[in-house]
Amino acid sequence: MTVNELKDKLDLKVLVEDDLDREVTDCYIGDLLSWVMGRAPADSAWLTVMGNINSIAVATLADVSCIILVENAALDENARQKAEMHGVNILITEENAYNLAVKISKLI
Repeated sequence: MTVNELKDKLDLKVLVEDDLDREVTDCYIGDLLSWVMGRAPADSAWLTVMGNINSIAVATLADVSCIILVENAALDENARQKAEMHGVNILITEENAYNLAVKISKLI
């Protein structure tokens, strides 16, 4: 499944677009950045409320396919700019992380 297919099937809004054809093979939920950095699988959709510049660095290091901000969590402008510079897809939804993860697990 690609980021674009995930977006369409789950009605997610794109905040930062880089490569929506990137494959999503897993899902990870976490807000403690140091924990996510060491545990999020590569090519996963990372579900979080952390929309700051540090989350962009973690997404890059963990090589996730996208960040999905849950519960309409805000994306800082500095984070948006850094995501555009480093090619990090960022999407947003009003759903909570658990409900979204259940839906993702049925798709991938």
